[in-house]
Amino acid sequence: MLVALAGGVGAARFLDGLTKVVKPEEVYIVGNTGDDTEIYGLHISPDLDTVIYTLAGLANPVHGWGIQNDTFEGLKALGALGQETWFQLGDRDLATHIFRTNCLLKGETLSATTATIARNLGVQSTVMPMSNDRVRTIVRTPAGKLDFQTYFVRRQAKDEVVGIKFQGAAKSRPAPGLLRAIRNAEGIIFCPSNPIISVGPILAVPGIRTAIERRKCPSVAISPIIGGRAVKGPAANMMETLGMEVSALGVAKIYQGLVDVFILDETDKDLAPAIQKLGMQPVFMDTIMRGPAEKKALARKAVQAVRKYRAL
Repeated sequence: MLVALAGGVGAARFLDGLTKVVKPEEVYIVGNTGDDTEIYGLHISPDLDTVIYTLAGLANPVHGWGIQNDTFEGLKALGALGQETWFQLGDRDLATHIFRTNCLLKGETLSATTATIARNLGVQSTVMPMSNDRVRTIVRTPAGKLDFQTYFVRRQAKDEVVGIKFQGAAKSRPAPGLLRAIRNAEGIIFCPSNPIISVGPILAVPGIRTAIERRKCPSVAISPIIGGRAVKGPAANMMETLGMEVSALGVAKIYQGLVDVFILDETDKDLAPAIQKLGMQPVFMDTIMRGPAEKKALARKAVQAVRKYRAL
């Protein structure tokens, strides 16, 4: 079993490749729920849904999130009723959130509900939220504290980030079976996700970081920063304003002690000595996932890294 820590579009695209180079049922995905929010009284889990929609072949190929060819009549009707419509929810997407919210109101856990959604949409991999407990990413800016979706979607990630807090993380618990999956894993993969706001909340859940530090298997990470720039999203800007080095090396420093092999783009080959000093083995390749072939190539390289390191 390969355990993958995932958040956002980059992770979903990588996992789409991974589930095509290994059996999908052998992939255990730990999804970030720090981005979760409540819109119109509905529980929205953006990162979990992006992964599920992608693996189900439903994701919007342009945005990477939402459902392909979805309609927005429900959103238009809400707007006509005077509701704010800055958070784009398609009609088929709304069905997912209605189903999830109804399950949670009945007392079902987020992990059980996520498993049902994934199974009903034909996803063969295990998709597990990092916790069943409420954890919310709060972004501190000069304008004040913002919940993540207000910062990212409503305000288009234009605010300077001066601090990050994972509200509720300290009292949260890992989802059932998650720590066991890490202990029994063949390998652990940190997907090419924002290390601060996508992977950070997962590691903030007590027990998860420790389990990875005590791993008995190889751990591989893929840098989402190439040539000092983020492939997608606000990772580079966040790292800069938080005083971190904006480079693949900066990402590697965040993961020090958690990762054995670090995959980075060929344009960053000059970082090899510094990566090695962190106790990681650098592996270089073209890491930009332009299409299906590149997704599979990157996934194949990650799997090879796990198996090669395991054989040492």
